[in-house]
Amino acid sequence: MFKKLLLSLILLGGVAAGGMVYWAKQPVFDAGQPRPFTIKPGSTLASSVQQIAEAGVGVNPELLELLARATGKGGKLKAGSYVLKPGATPLRLLTQLVRGEFAQESLTVIEGWTFRQMRQAIAAQASLKHDTAALSDAELLAKISPDYSMPEGLFFPDTYLFAKGSSDMQVYKQAHSLLLKRLNQAWEGRDASVPYKTPYEALIMASIVEKETGRRADRNTIAGVFVNRLKIGMLLQTDPTVIYGMGDQYQGVIRKRDLTTDTPYNTYTRAGLPPTPIALPGAESIEAAMHPAQTDALYFVAKGDGSSHFSSSLDEHNQAVNQYQR
Repeated sequence: MFKKLLLSLILLGGVAAGGMVYWAKQPVFDAGQPRPFTIKPGSTLASSVQQIAEAGVGVNPELLELLARATGKGGKLKAGSYVLKPGATPLRLLTQLVRGEFAQESLTVIEGWTFRQMRQAIAAQASLKHDTAALSDAELLAKISPDYSMPEGLFFPDTYLFAKGSSDMQVYKQAHSLLLKRLNQAWEGRDASVPYKTPYEALIMASIVEKETGRRADRNTIAGVFVNRLKIGMLLQTDPTVIYGMGDQYQGVIRKRDLTTDTPYNTYTRAGLPPTPIALPGAESIEAAMHPAQTDALYFVAKGDGSSHFSSSLDEHNQAVNQYQR
């Protein structure tokens, strides 16, 4: 590339060529914070280099335009948002512009969030283009996957990178694709004894485990308790499903009447798994659902330190409740 550059610049004028080559290899700036800039769609080469200079990047726009023409890159610059790091040269800057190495923004989806919370976080991300803002949950899901009717649980909690100005639909599609990949991989390697008929049922269980504990050491045993209950036809009786079914009526406290009020998600009144996941489960909860602990426990109670006490009989469980919660 330097030979081409040198030959091109020699044609433009002898001594000046050497000076241009030297300039092209020097840092635009040596230290400080990375400098962001944006090239608008439809910009010409001249307007592009001017936008870079006006953003405070510190590069000479006339020399940068000349360098772009001499290297044959003048018509290849891509519009978008960029960040130039300290130490980058004009040649490196041109490479970014030609390759479209856009500035990367990030958004983190937290394990245990509901889909509603995920939508709120994405809506609040100012760097995204909000193409889904007017869509209902059902309409959004229909554009991503026609195989499901409810979006809850179908998006993987992770940190997602995107170029500034990207469509928010890109994040949803990426998160859904990653969830299916992780879920199907786990399903292929599942314990043969699990009672789920489909990966989706396993996902429902994973979401319950996710909401029941944040303690890694307890996840598999909690999954084992619920699997034991499913196998003998015992009610799951898990508060997080009741809370999910209450929706906006939940104000931080579950009352006795909430446990007896029937909803599709009340596992105190209905047998089996709820109809959908109740949250976005992470990888560890998915693995726990696929590989529940081999235990005779049918009950557990929070001990107040983040861990749980597991019991195989109701008497032992009641004693644990008295000890840790009453």
